[in-house]
Amino acid sequence: MHIATFNINNINKRLPNLLRWLKSRRPDIVCLQELKCAQGEFPHAAIADAGYHAVWRGERTWNGVAILSRHNEPIVTRTALPGDPADKQSRYIEAAVEGLLIGCLYLPNGNPQPGPKFDYKLKWFSRLRAHAKKLIAQKVPLVLAGDFNVAPTEQDIYDTKSWDDDALVQPESRAAYRKLVELGFTDALRKLHPREPMYTFWHYMRKRWERDAGLRLDHLLISPALKRRLVDAGVDRAVRGEQGASDHAPVWVELKSPRGRR
Repeated sequence: MHIATFNINNINKRLPNLLRWLKSRRPDIVCLQELKCAQGEFPHAAIADAGYHAVWRGERTWNGVAILSRHNEPIVTRTALPGDPADKQSRYIEAAVEGLLIGCLYLPNGNPQPGPKFDYKLKWFSRLRAHAKKLIAQKVPLVLAGDFNVAPTEQDIYDTKSWDDDALVQPESRAAYRKLVELGFTDALRKLHPREPMYTFWHYMRKRWERDAGLRLDHLLISPALKRRLVDAGVDRAVRGEQGASDHAPVWVELKSPRGRR
């Protein structure tokens, strides 16, 4: 079973890129972030024609998340992260798919920091951890997938000082990510590629793609119930180099079926 996450950075603008990748990779489950479209503007028909069911929570501005499934329709369990009823931003959707619980997330960027946006980022992280802790205690086969907007360590960013003041690399952001993983999650990409950078994001500015000046911001965390099923993980880097591409590349994991079949 292939599960992927892809910050599409405007689904309608990048729809041809998304459809080409879906046809090539054929993931079983896909989490999308930064839809940048209202609920009624999601390209449901095109996604269905590509062979995928979809559930989504749109937002016209910078947010919006979706879960696609190539087999059975996802059963939505949440359309928002619990813990703050006043938070109306479209950053989390959760669904039961193929015997798994998938949490698709677009964690706040947090810039500029310090300030209210950074405070919101850390509070969002805290809410995510509280929710995930309950699910792990229930031994749920859980995958948290998405753009976490944090480069967890110095290994996850190219050699530079230009990002030192950015919310993506602050000690508080990295500590929040570490505390989440320490609940028992496996960071699938880093587990299977402990020495490689494995960048997933390259800013459009200053030829950062051409220079491979990247960051690892997109993560797939698998719960203890799934740890033994992890087979492979990777980044489809070539997608970032296409014309009209998102500034992120898709990240994927492969899990064995419960009975050991691929």
